[in-house]
Amino acid sequence: MVCRHVFRLGLATLLGAGLVAPPTGAPAGLPAGFVEAYPVTAAAMDAAGPPYAGWASGGRRFLAFDARGDGRAVEVVGDLATADRIAVLVPGVGSRLPDFDRGLGGVARRALARQARDLHAALRRAEPQARVAVLAWLGYDPPDGVAAAATPASARRGARALAEQLRVLAVRRPSAHVTLVGHSYGALVVGLATVDAPPQVTDVVTLGGVGTGVDRADRLGPARVWAAEAPDDWIRRVPPVRLPGIGHGVRPGDPSFAARPLPVAATGHDGYLLPGGPTLAAVAEVVLHGTTGIRPTPGGPLPATQRDADAVTVAAGPAAGAAR
Repeated sequence: MVCRHVFRLGLATLLGAGLVAPPTGAPAGLPAGFVEAYPVTAAAMDAAGPPYAGWASGGRRFLAFDARGDGRAVEVVGDLATADRIAVLVPGVGSRLPDFDRGLGGVARRALARQARDLHAALRRAEPQARVAVLAWLGYDPPDGVAAAATPASARRGARALAEQLRVLAVRRPSAHVTLVGHSYGALVVGLATVDAPPQVTDVVTLGGVGTGVDRADRLGPARVWAAEAPDDWIRRVPPVRLPGIGHGVRPGDPSFAARPLPVAATGHDGYLLPGGPTLAAVAEVVLHGTTGIRPTPGGPLPATQRDADAVTVAAGPAAGAAR
């Protein structure tokens, strides 16, 4: 019964007492906030047994955990209670709880937990005094394979769960700037959640994104939209269709989508957040300042004009926009 409720507990108590009603059937005495939720989640992970027992040791903190089915978890890297810059990493196809630490296929660079730690480290390197937090958000059940990923059903469910957390986050941390980072199918989750997101969501980053549910960046709302797409990423072969029940529209990496481009040196589909690479450094700058300080590639997509004077930051260079 502990595992049954602990994921919904993390949703309901993300950042404050009374912000979200406790789920029906949840045990009495719910923790008042996310700090109080950490030990409850840790106990549930220990109760679930190997390999999850002990994940919350050594200072790791989880807002939510559910070992049923493919599993779900939301890990916090950094201090969410004080952060004024928050990044939320959303994974794509095939991501399951057993792979959260080890990575898809046992490949470490594919591990959501590692990517969150790497991004947090990049943020601290860029600005050691910055108050930052990164959420490794496996808060939905991604499709198990490419065929299932052709439909938006999983993304819609994930977007609803993500949007709920974003609304609570906005109430409890109203001055924070939130950046959503979606990889592959996770870009669709992020895109669907962004349309009605609170204004605290200032930036959306897609990495090898399959689509966002819209055909142009400016249709995602006022947030700045960024895209990284490796030249040999297989996602480029996905047709840009969107029919009832199938397809996700134009890829964010397509020039016609008009997202702001991020630098890419990685090859393939899953090397975007490798330490030492330009994409990780650029994503860190987006989280911290809402700009990468680089100019678009000649002939590439132009900056989207979505939000006040910051819309020209990329075109004008790093001195043109103040940190947000």
